[in-house]
Amino acid sequence: MKICLIFRKKDPVFFSIEKVFATVIPFFKTRLQINEIAVPFYTNSILAVFKNIQFVKKQQADLYHVTGDTHYLTLGLPGKKTVLTIHDCSFMKQPAGIKRTFFHYLFLKWPVKRAAVITTISEKSREEVIKYTGCAPEKIKVIPNPLDQRFSFSEKNFNSHCPIILFIGSTPNKNLARVAEALKGINCILDIVGKVDAGLQQIMNDNKIQFRMCAGITDEQLIKKYLECDMVLFPSTYEGFGLPIIEAQQTGRPVITSNISPMKEVAGEGACRVDPLSVQSIRNAVEMIINDDVYRNAVITSGKKNAERYKVEKIADMYADVYRQLHAD
Repeated sequence: MKICLIFRKKDPVFFSIEKVFATVIPFFKTRLQINEIAVPFYTNSILAVFKNIQFVKKQQADLYHVTGDTHYLTLGLPGKKTVLTIHDCSFMKQPAGIKRTFFHYLFLKWPVKRAAVITTISEKSREEVIKYTGCAPEKIKVIPNPLDQRFSFSEKNFNSHCPIILFIGSTPNKNLARVAEALKGINCILDIVGKVDAGLQQIMNDNKIQFRMCAGITDEQLIKKYLECDMVLFPSTYEGFGLPIIEAQQTGRPVITSNISPMKEVAGEGACRVDPLSVQSIRNAVEMIINDDVYRNAVITSGKKNAERYKVEKIADMYADVYRQLHAD
């Protein structure tokens, strides 16, 4: 069975989708014939969309899998042989108008109708797809993101005097402005992975936060960040999944995340969960992780156990089952 995995054009900043599938592809290749392609254009202009659709029409395979973001590519593929992965519906959060309607139909409603099977990474994302498209629930399979095998458990003496707090991402949903306010007066170093604009930097300076920033780092550099930190702070207001949660758990670092879906389901009992809209809730959690050794160690232990659910072998098998079932039909 020849399967064509279709990716968006490579981008040096946004690469989470590619990272997810790079983890499972080696397991696919032991049992399936895989062809990986990327479309030639990244922008969402009408011309780029048209050219990308024409590009995928030329591909030959038994099954096609649009791996995310460029959902509209299903319109150029044989629907009965196509799997579409939708990671989240964040683009539907923008204000109502022509642009939102454009995204609704071209990136969601029409692609969902066209594809034979939809996969998504969490129950929350599944509920959003149903809400925005009216898709039959049985057409959608929830397949979580896999845990990169390069993350491994590593004990570290916790620095309660000046902990390094790892913060992944800098988009508005990552909640950095509230984090800056919550950390005011706490002796720590906020290590941010992502591009931080001047406005957010000013907020951190106003709150006298010690921080450092980096962007465009390699996977190996990111893993090193996890190993060097004392905790991971991930109180997002919106996520499709929340990969840093399980990366922190597997590494053996206590993680603080939001008590909302899908983060609370992803984290299980292995995280300190907070109200992401409450500065005080975030602050209380950070102080608890710093000051309560027993609680912190319990979070680490539960997190390591929770991370077992996301082993790459399990996730690869779930995708392979979807392919086999669709091919048999």
